[in-house]
Amino acid sequence: MAEPSVVEIVASLPETGTAEAYPSAARAWYAAGVLTLASLSSTIDGSILSMLVDPVRRDLGISDTQISLLMGFTVAVFFAVLAYPIGRLADSKSRRTIIATGIALWSLMTVFCGLVRRFSQFFVARLGLGIGEATLTPAAMSMISDSFPKRRLATAISVFGFGMFLGSGLSIWLGGALVGAVSTREYWQVPLLGPMRPWRAVFPILGLSGLLVLLLMSTVREPRRHGGGRMARGVLIPAGSLPLREVFRFMAANRRTFCCHILGFSLFALHNLAFAAWLPTFFIRTYGWTPAQVGAVYGPLLIVMGCLGVLAGGRLADWFDSRGHTDGKLKAGLISAVAAIPFLVLYPLMPNGTASMIVLVPFTFLVSFPTGAASAALLAITPNPMRAQVMAVYLLIVHLLSSGLGPTAVALITDYVFHNDLAVRYSLIVLGVPVMAASAALLAAGLAPYRRSWTEAESWTAALER
Repeated sequence: MAEPSVVEIVASLPETGTAEAYPSAARAWYAAGVLTLASLSSTIDGSILSMLVDPVRRDLGISDTQISLLMGFTVAVFFAVLAYPIGRLADSKSRRTIIATGIALWSLMTVFCGLVRRFSQFFVARLGLGIGEATLTPAAMSMISDSFPKRRLATAISVFGFGMFLGSGLSIWLGGALVGAVSTREYWQVPLLGPMRPWRAVFPILGLSGLLVLLLMSTVREPRRHGGGRMARGVLIPAGSLPLREVFRFMAANRRTFCCHILGFSLFALHNLAFAAWLPTFFIRTYGWTPAQVGAVYGPLLIVMGCLGVLAGGRLADWFDSRGHTDGKLKAGLISAVAAIPFLVLYPLMPNGTASMIVLVPFTFLVSFPTGAASAALLAITPNPMRAQVMAVYLLIVHLLSSGLGPTAVALITDYVFHNDLAVRYSLIVLGVPVMAASAALLAAGLAPYRRSWTEAESWTAALER
């Protein structure tokens, strides 16, 4: 039997929206801003551990490999398990409610991280944090795609991507400052929680502050869904009834596009997560910097250059699209992967911390390019009733490879190849160069298939509008 065309697949999808206009620009950007704050909160809570590696290792008596499991693997496991069910809910239920529930959960689990006494308890707390974080991106991407027209989508999603870099930068900057401040005493008296070690006191402060984002989320309005379909013979079925097999039929019909895109950007993310997890420790062990020094220098650098890179990547992708290059979102990722490799080799080998930070300025700008473009590329070729589900499949693979393998791969190389904690600088190079080169090769191979998928998406969109 012949494989169904994308138009035939879309024709069988449930109608999930109307032809009403998108929300006003003010309302759309307000929603994007609140979602960015949610992303910022999630990222800070998830990445603050990278500033606390040595004190946590000392107090819990664990290795680099074990703490790498807490930094990445634990969050990735439950994200992978729950990404698709949450994505399916987001294609039919209130996305605002899903996100609000996640914010509450990851904030409370962050507080719990400060109360643990054993590695196993910390592991469970990080699993809970992963459950909460799994709610955000599929639902947020779906909301943004229904708030902005396609021609502005990459830029809008890039703004959402600010949250990740703002959160990572603030976790390093404020995390370093917090660690420096609370480390002036052996114990701190925390209200309701009693005396706590300095590193433990950081988690309740961050977790409780994250609940403020929950209040803002309650003011965001759920946008109407756009770009739905209709059952064959004109029979409508309710939103959310889309069978899983339809999602995989659609992805199978575009398998070269999805394989190159998902694997290419997953490898890019693998490098970025490994880099983010171990950079503070690299400076502490290699150049003798304190956490406060790393935070004071690299935190602002990451915020500025990361956000500029995200915006530049989104704008570059939209610029390509406006000039007829429908594969522009993939080109943005390809350009950044190739251009970043020389800096990836240089920054760990610099003779001092100042020189390394100088090299990290262009490097940080380049590796942040694909943050918005990668997601926008998928949303642009996916029908509305399955957008959150397709995003969930994408995020499942991205997190398994990046969070699940990135930080742990660096730790394994350090522990079992070099057998020396001070060799983390070489571990970053040994992992980063082949991973980034493979990412560039996959994105280059995906340009032509993506152009075909874009053309088909235009055809089924036109068919639905007739």
